[in-house]
Amino acid sequence: MTNRYFFLLTFIFLFTFPFTTIGANNVKFGVLKDTSPSDSINITLAVDDHSESVAKNTAASWIKNNNLYAISPTSRSEFENTAYCPVNKIFCELTLTEKQRRHMRIFSQTTLDINAIKAYVEDLARRVNRDPADAKFKIEGGKATAFSEAQSGITLDVQKSIEMISDTLSDLPSSPQTIMLPFESKKPELDYADVNNLGISSLIGEGTSNFKGSPANRVHNIKVAIERFNGVLIKPGEEFSFVKVLGEVDADHGYLPELVIKQGVTEPEFGGGICQVSTTTFRAAIYSGLKIIARRNHAYPVSYYNPQGMDSTVYVPQPDLKFKNNTPGYILIQTKIVGTILTFDFYGTDDGRKTTIDGPTIIEKQPDGAMKTIFTQHVSDKDGKEFIKDVFNSSYNSPYKYPHPGGPVLTVKPSNWSNDEWKDYQKMLKDMAKAAAKKP
Repeated sequence: MTNRYFFLLTFIFLFTFPFTTIGANNVKFGVLKDTSPSDSINITLAVDDHSESVAKNTAASWIKNNNLYAISPTSRSEFENTAYCPVNKIFCELTLTEKQRRHMRIFSQTTLDINAIKAYVEDLARRVNRDPADAKFKIEGGKATAFSEAQSGITLDVQKSIEMISDTLSDLPSSPQTIMLPFESKKPELDYADVNNLGISSLIGEGTSNFKGSPANRVHNIKVAIERFNGVLIKPGEEFSFVKVLGEVDADHGYLPELVIKQGVTEPEFGGGICQVSTTTFRAAIYSGLKIIARRNHAYPVSYYNPQGMDSTVYVPQPDLKFKNNTPGYILIQTKIVGTILTFDFYGTDDGRKTTIDGPTIIEKQPDGAMKTIFTQHVSDKDGKEFIKDVFNSSYNSPYKYPHPGGPVLTVKPSNWSNDEWKDYQKMLKDMAKAAAKKP
């Protein structure tokens, strides 16, 4: 009977003070070897070239002190009142004899809060993990040279890091400890040493656009965006995605609010003006004889993108501008601004191809400013055989259908509008004026 009582008592203790398990490797709370004060722990975590000291109160929260109770037949009870029950009074009355009550002892057990350690390590991983970054190059003296060194990618091994921190804390070290956490390193595809193997020897195409008259915020956003593309390399056969290279567009990444065309309206949003960059990129790809995979024109004609018909609108994540590097070598993108002229130069391998453009031509224009345009890209190889003949048709709505505060408005119904369209337009202007009046 005594063994049965002891088993039941132990069973309830285990469920009263449970061990916690996490992860696929079943890492458990571990009993620490020492019971020295946890607030004296000084831990530094290092991942590659990043290191940080764990705040003492944070490290202390990873350590839990629990009291466990057990029956020790060889020791007298530590409780003067033998009627005391450390768990459930009814349980003690039903299962413990008077003799067993005289042998109750209390034990102190210090354990690790693995869930708290895991949360800290996962947050650390979000801060230190990074994708590999290729070296960036520029054309200098007619040759490609590196101006931004390559950087290896890092992925912190969360599970092993938890185990290493737990092993260190299990001794409750009194002296400062630096733990070198394990991580996976991924090398970039291109390093400085690869500069002579890229096949970059000639200017293969150039695209330009003029942003004259742009507001200050729009000019700022253009300058921020082109830095994402300057020095970018496109591998042979790679499908280039403008949106992917562009990345996030928000205040944290340096952008300011400016007008964008979105869901049928023209309104301020972070990054207005980025389409100046995508349009210029599109033109460089066209004149380089590259194969265009995806491109969409703007909803209505915008003077910044003259001549009309060779623009490319983008918005994260869609629509995107995509094209394929169908040349035998890498393509290096170089950007520059002179006055209000934005230029994208594509450098690569001259394989003898010849690119000609027919257009762009306005094939239809309405009194309200709506229009349709067309241009054709012809690309022939060194033997004169045409291998690309792509026709780009663009259809633009009237800019007056996308009114915005401070923008131009119509006072007379265009001849190509129906009465219903004119009524809808007038209502839109009234609603816009009411909304503007309500703003403080």
